Amino acid sequence: MKQYYLYILASRRQGVLYIGSTTDLIRRVFEHKSNAVDGFTKRYGVHQLVYYEIGHTLESVRYRELQMKKWMRQWKIDLIEKDNKEWRDLYYELI
Repeated sequence: MKQYYLYILASRRQGVLYIGSTTDLIRRVFEHKSNAVDGFTKRYGVHQLVYYEIGHTLESVRYRELQMKKWMRQWKIDLIEKDNKEWRDLYYELI
């Protein structure tokens, strides 16, 4: 079964946040880390994977992404710190 991922990247602890979704989390985070694509994450140095969740349908992950983008910043920080108090870069735990 195909998996879909919602993820949050940060520039640093409590720094700039970016929310995205993908079908290949490792590849997508690598693209962000290597500045392979021009855009927000390249411009603001947002390269640390600090949170992710797995969904089973593209629709559910996209809905969650749009929902979270409307959240207050503190809610996003609370979600990250619930399981990742140290703001570890989770990318290195996946590869």
